[in-house]
Amino acid sequence: MNTPLHGPAKAWRLAAIGAGLLAVGAGFAYAAGWIGTPALTPQRIIDTFEAQAGHHPGYRKNHAKGLCVSGYFESSGLAAELSTARVFQQPRVAVIGRFAIGGANPSTPDTGVPVRSLALQLSSDDGQVWRTGMNNPPVLAISTPEAFYQQVLAMTPDPATGKADPARMQAFFAAHPESAAFRQWAGAYKPSDSFASTSYHSINAFRLIDAAGNAHPVRWQVEPQTPFSALPAQVDDNRYLQHDLQRRLQQGPLRWTLRLVLAEPGDPIDDPARQWPAERRSIDAGTLVLDSVEAPEQGACRDLNFDPLILPNGIEPSADPILAARSAAYSESFNRRSRESLHTGARP
Repeated sequence: MNTPLHGPAKAWRLAAIGAGLLAVGAGFAYAAGWIGTPALTPQRIIDTFEAQAGHHPGYRKNHAKGLCVSGYFESSGLAAELSTARVFQQPRVAVIGRFAIGGANPSTPDTGVPVRSLALQLSSDDGQVWRTGMNNPPVLAISTPEAFYQQVLAMTPDPATGKADPARMQAFFAAHPESAAFRQWAGAYKPSDSFASTSYHSINAFRLIDAAGNAHPVRWQVEPQTPFSALPAQVDDNRYLQHDLQRRLQQGPLRWTLRLVLAEPGDPIDDPARQWPAERRSIDAGTLVLDSVEAPEQGACRDLNFDPLILPNGIEPSADPILAARSAAYSESFNRRSRESLHTGARP
């Protein structure tokens, strides 16, 4: 059922969540060749982010505000029959990660953006690396590159208000029924009071490759073992989520369950706007344990590009064009902030 769209507040809320996700599509023109003009490139899209949020040298061009964490992954061994990836067999795998909020402005209050992200690098003892960037929404609002372009246009801020035009947002969603799952999630979303009690989703589908060469389409998510508690109605601390995470990790490690959700024939593998039925088989692949946090924008994650196409043997991408687009966008953001750091000495 489509979530109704009533009033400016609802449209602005959808716009805020959608804005935090736009970077997963940045780079469509380059990676997917979807528009017949050479002017629309990852560079042009990143330029747009900066034009809207301001230029912040040395920072990521989306999910700019974050902090590094580290820990390990303890495999349950239950996924080893589905994938030859060593991470599903090795008892303990080193992890570097990064928590962040959506958006290109590193000064945005932690609770001012609905989108939260967790990016991870898992390094197994066979020299393989698995990087994944996950968000709290389980789906996107769009299915195609063309729709992404229309969403960018719809979310252009009104110069008079600095916000997206609610009428234009409503018209976009009304013209894109594929956004129903996203709107339903956004309408029901209740933020928790911590990064630690948030679930994070791969959004895109991938393929696990077993020892016989068989492919098993999958999406994954990490589910918190920290109980949910609602975000307070009034928060005055601009670094509320960061300070909360630091306090919690001073008291002990935090844990999430890595759950692999397997598709069945007929499930949409290449469409990130469509959810799979809730009764799909899932596997508890193991436990993510985070036990250390660095100061904001410091630590081992600072110079990592969490490109979702950096995958170990045993995990392959699906044909979802947004995966290629994400890779292109992440590359442009990484290269740009690296040049900025080199030329200006800005090392956030």
